[in-house]
Amino acid sequence: MARWLRPLVGALLLLEGAAALSFLHHRYEELVQALFRVQSQCPYVTRIYSIGRSVEGRHLYVLEFSDSPGMHEPLEPEFKYVGNMHGNEVLGRELLLQLSEFLCEEYRRGNERITRLIHDTRIHIMPSMNPDGYEVAAKQGPDSNGYLTGRNNANGVDLNRNFPDLNTLMYYSREISGPNHHIPLPDNWKSQVEPETLAVIQWISSYNFVLSANLHGGAVVANYPYDKSQDQRFRSHRRTVNTPTPDDKLFQKLAKTYSYAHSWMHRGWNCGDYFADGITNGASWYSLSKGMQDFNYLYTNCFEITLELSCNKFPPEEDLERQWMANREALVAFIEEVHQGIKGLVSDENNNNIAGAVISVQGISHDVTSGDMGDYFRLLLPGTYTVTASAEGYQPQTVTTTVGPAAPSLVHFQLKQEVVRKPPERKASGTRMTNKALQKKVVPRATRRGTQR
Repeated sequence: MARWLRPLVGALLLLEGAAALSFLHHRYEELVQALFRVQSQCPYVTRIYSIGRSVEGRHLYVLEFSDSPGMHEPLEPEFKYVGNMHGNEVLGRELLLQLSEFLCEEYRRGNERITRLIHDTRIHIMPSMNPDGYEVAAKQGPDSNGYLTGRNNANGVDLNRNFPDLNTLMYYSREISGPNHHIPLPDNWKSQVEPETLAVIQWISSYNFVLSANLHGGAVVANYPYDKSQDQRFRSHRRTVNTPTPDDKLFQKLAKTYSYAHSWMHRGWNCGDYFADGITNGASWYSLSKGMQDFNYLYTNCFEITLELSCNKFPPEEDLERQWMANREALVAFIEEVHQGIKGLVSDENNNNIAGAVISVQGISHDVTSGDMGDYFRLLLPGTYTVTASAEGYQPQTVTTTVGPAAPSLVHFQLKQEVVRKPPERKASGTRMTNKALQKKVVPRATRRGTQR
């Protein structure tokens, strides 16, 4: 099917019985009411939970959609949307509320596509990561809102410059052939981040997220990692250098999925800027340090992109319906991208799940790990791959598998325990040996010189 035709077909599927939605800006209390209204309308497939509080004590609420709310089902991927990270970039906040209402209403109507999506995916939606900043921006209103008013949290910190800088550690590690995945956090990281950032880090450490997007405003483009260029370590000014991840082609495909399903993002010319296909490598646009997007990729199994959705950071209410119609199909199509590549279970010979097993793909130097239930998810483009599963205390297992363009390939691993070989016992000799002679005969030469393995 032609690329331009796919969004049209998907949009037609969503038009049938589309719900009537309210297109309003929601202050914090109104946002909370909207979330709980959705939960009350779809109680069997939704759950509301808070991951923590903002500086001023507002809950950071998440609305979950799943056929088993509150539970991770093996082989069902976890997906998340995060909006309003910058308090004055509000379109993403409103779009995620609209998406929440839409998913609930279409599920109740029996929309086959939405029903399948909710049954096969655990979807987490956080409309606002920075509710304090939003309240500051909302007091100004759409007409008089300053470009930076309400951008930061209540402590005046830009939350998208507040995550531990794993890029610098990764670039140094790469120079010594070290890993670029699951990089440990610095010992003092908690003292260096804001309450909202801390809550998000603990959140993404608790769920085995596979795919994610965070929603911003001020441009119209789908931005993918890396956001920080290696050259920024040596220069204080912004520098535009394309800085791809090992999954660069996959990230481009993910970004294009959104941009081509969007009504005009893919055209490229927006807000006075031009981005081919409506996508950009983050560092190629401008280098950004301590961002959430790169942190997801370098610390967890999650692949995240950043969606810049409007030229106007605080669009007027009369523009919200047009923006929703422009983004609706893209928001749904991007969630569906979590169902590609390979997935499976890692277990031992007794069918016990193995958590933390490392899944490596030959030719792509970025690994993922299995979750608490032993299931793993590895996003991949169509093709044939050599994949290895390994875990401490087990013999690694390698398989070759082919990934198609539709559903993910199911690849299970059953690892055998490593055999610990004991040194052969020495038979007793009829000749007594002195301690000096015994040491000379048994102890390895290196050990006798005082060295250790």
